[in-house]
Amino acid sequence: MLIRSFPAGAFGTNCYAVATGPRSECVVVDPGMDAVEPLARMLAEDGLKPVAVVLTHGHLDHTFSVLPVCDGYDIPAYLHPEDSGMLADPARWHGPALAPLLTGLRLPDPAEVRPLDDGAVLSLAGVELTVRHAPGHTRGSVVFSLDLGEAPGLLAGDVLFAGSVGRVDLPGGSWPDMLRSLRDVVLPLDDDTVVLPGHGPATTIGRERATNPYLAEAAAGEGAAPRGRGL
Repeated sequence: MLIRSFPAGAFGTNCYAVATGPRSECVVVDPGMDAVEPLARMLAEDGLKPVAVVLTHGHLDHTFSVLPVCDGYDIPAYLHPEDSGMLADPARWHGPALAPLLTGLRLPDPAEVRPLDDGAVLSLAGVELTVRHAPGHTRGSVVFSLDLGEAPGLLAGDVLFAGSVGRVDLPGGSWPDMLRSLRDVVLPLDDDTVVLPGHGPATTIGRERATNPYLAEAAAGEGAAPRGRGL
């Protein structure tokens, strides 16, 4: 499996390309702010041709470039229905700190947006992505499980980071939902699962199980909501 990534825009959102190898088709994950040109350069380095964009959730720092990427390559996007509409009115979903900067901003959806359903297996570019609905950061947050060859992988979006979890204080966020997602979706995964998060460095489930205080709280079924990370 070939995984390429770069941190996009001011928020450093990890944009990924996933393929079976160089000079093949690929899936693009979370093309965020100012991602169009660096994504094109990254794809060209390995001769990759995108066939779809998959979105872990609808926040602006993960979706800002989805329209030009989808239009430029004539490919569909995939998004959980609970986050549909977040592109059209980003100010509503990003809290009071950013709302004044986003008021009036409209980002039209790509021509084709397909729904992500919990438990669905997407077969794209020779890659199988298993979708798990994991609300908490947003109502429609998802993670994608995949086989990296030497180990299982998890494209975690803003659900799980190295040492932290996604923030839950923005509209649509919920700490009880995040606890359930961590308990029911994340904690059952094998320790050797490689976590490819929406921000920051990669980690493993085993490392987070041993050191991440929020996973410990989820396992215990208690804990106060964190400030977390993400937009």
